[in-house]
Amino acid sequence: MKGRYFHANIPIFVPHKGCPHRCSFCDQRTIAGTGEAPSPAEAADLCRSAFLGLPPRFQKAEIAFFGGSFTAIPREEMTALLEAVQPFREDPRFGGIRVSTRPDAINEEILQILENYGVRAIELGAQSLYNEVLEANGRGHKAEEVRQAAELIRGKGFSLGLQMMTGLFQSTPERDWNTGLGLAALAPDTVRIYPTVVFPGTELARLMETGAYQPPGLPETVELCARLLGMFEGRGIRVIRLGLHGEPGVDQRALGGCFHPALGELCCSRLFLERILRRLETEGKKETPVVLVPPRLLSQALGQKRKNLTELQRRWPGLTIRADAGIKEDFLILYRDEEREEKQGGVVCG
Repeated sequence: MKGRYFHANIPIFVPHKGCPHRCSFCDQRTIAGTGEAPSPAEAADLCRSAFLGLPPRFQKAEIAFFGGSFTAIPREEMTALLEAVQPFREDPRFGGIRVSTRPDAINEEILQILENYGVRAIELGAQSLYNEVLEANGRGHKAEEVRQAAELIRGKGFSLGLQMMTGLFQSTPERDWNTGLGLAALAPDTVRIYPTVVFPGTELARLMETGAYQPPGLPETVELCARLLGMFEGRGIRVIRLGLHGEPGVDQRALGGCFHPALGELCCSRLFLERILRRLETEGKKETPVVLVPPRLLSQALGQKRKNLTELQRRWPGLTIRADAGIKEDFLILYRDEEREEKQGGVVCG
């Protein structure tokens, strides 16, 4: 990464604050690891500690209000939280304020308030662009409100983030894919993809118990999310989160769905395999391929438990994957004979 600098998030969770509905999947107390929203003083203390302990490699830090519907909080509470973090705008490492909210809790007045307080990025929990899915999961807003809010946000110059969920009740892989395409058409700067995870006490847990709902598991989720990842990246849209980020123990509480601590890596690896396959099939050569990758991408190219390598060798016996520090692109394919193999450097896998 250029300059070896990174940007950090200082997350301030406000679980259920401002939410006028209880969605079928919602258990934010489990996700955030807390059941109470912080007071303004606690939010300021959290930021102060985070900036004091920020490692040198982090050039910027963004204050992020996550977990609830921030702009649906009673106005005085919302502005009190924003007021509490204003002193940190003077820190040279301040990278802006990000808030997460509902599509139906955005209007021009709210956007003006957020702009006055230094908010630079707004994320909308869209989840789906199918009204049947939104209604079945208790979202309380329509797909058109996602589009309207996104246009307002972009029109006012904010960075737009959109969040979607896969595997919701009454959804299908086709609907999830079309939701991704619809969100991409709104030209967001960032996207988060959250496969559904079912927790105790939620409506989805009840639906699972009755047999009315069966969430997708890991294999089908990785297949779909890898496609979505490739589609968004191909349109220049950054996927900044793929999979639920939870506190320790979340996986033990999950009743179903897809929770995997390395889901993003699995999807990137699956996408890597598909790109290599397309290249090999397009070139259509019969010689034994050698796939060269930068060392940092070797594990991604090989796949978890070498599944990518196994699949590639099933189709091209003798194929190898090498780590080569001289490779500038993500991968390079050569077709070897014994003499070329002896001359190639790098670590051979396969």
